[in-house]
Amino acid sequence: MKGSQDFAADPRNATVKIYLSGALVPRDEARVSVFDAGFVLGDGVWEGMRLHRGSLVFLDQHLDRLFDGARAIDLDIGMTRKALVEALWATLRANGMEDGVHIRLMVTRGLKKAPNQDPRHTIGPATVVIVAEWKMPSPAIVTQGLTLFTSSIRCSPADMFDMRLNSHSRLNLITALLQAIKAGADEALMLDPHGFVSSCNATNFFFVRGGEVCTSSGDYCFNGVTRGHVIALCAKHGIPIRRGNFALMDVYGAEEAFVTGTFGGLTPVRAIDGRPLPAGLPGPVTARLRGLYDALKDEAAR
Repeated sequence: MKGSQDFAADPRNATVKIYLSGALVPRDEARVSVFDAGFVLGDGVWEGMRLHRGSLVFLDQHLDRLFDGARAIDLDIGMTRKALVEALWATLRANGMEDGVHIRLMVTRGLKKAPNQDPRHTIGPATVVIVAEWKMPSPAIVTQGLTLFTSSIRCSPADMFDMRLNSHSRLNLITALLQAIKAGADEALMLDPHGFVSSCNATNFFFVRGGEVCTSSGDYCFNGVTRGHVIALCAKHGIPIRRGNFALMDVYGAEEAFVTGTFGGLTPVRAIDGRPLPAGLPGPVTARLRGLYDALKDEAAR
């Protein structure tokens, strides 16, 4: 396996048009300057979205998170919410896209007069990029599941590096994933500063024990849109759920586990730190929640 972001190649993506700060350009011509703050420092925010049955599902929640993140780092996107939505749809129309599409919307602080950290050296407007690709999760992942390895890299508190920001700066998460890969796993499971189970390197983490769905308190993990929907679905449909501080030993005693993200939805986990989970894949609670989430996406697309 190759993790929760694994997908089947689609030849149509070779010729997609990319939105680059107001222009639609061929994929192989989509370039930014080496002086762009995103390249120099990873200074920017991003969102991942899905086009499902002709609709950008959960669009408002994704844009709320994007604009909240930009305000938190004093980044002026330079576009209104309405203009950004129009740019998204213009990109999709230009590529003839209607379904099965993943969109990466990226905003950086823009061009700098020198490659340094100081945001006052920014000399241009924000760089806005929209990459839309035909991209679906690998079907095999539902029955094969992911293997996780607990990384020594910890999730960080908001006053150090706020995990709730969809920041371009991801080196700590990449380092965690590299540890997992070298250990023969698909993704990294990460603990918070107190040693409690928090998140994976690119997704939010849930486990099921005694029929109860468990996930972290949320203080040190991604502010996941899909995570929020899963928590709400549990409450709505009478599925016991508990948010709190859980030790690795709690996870090792789980019957099933899954991770959540915009791209993959709910992805089953088959083993953690070499310990296979006893439930078949997907486990019964995971399967039920996958069905509920798929129904929610269909409803949102109507």
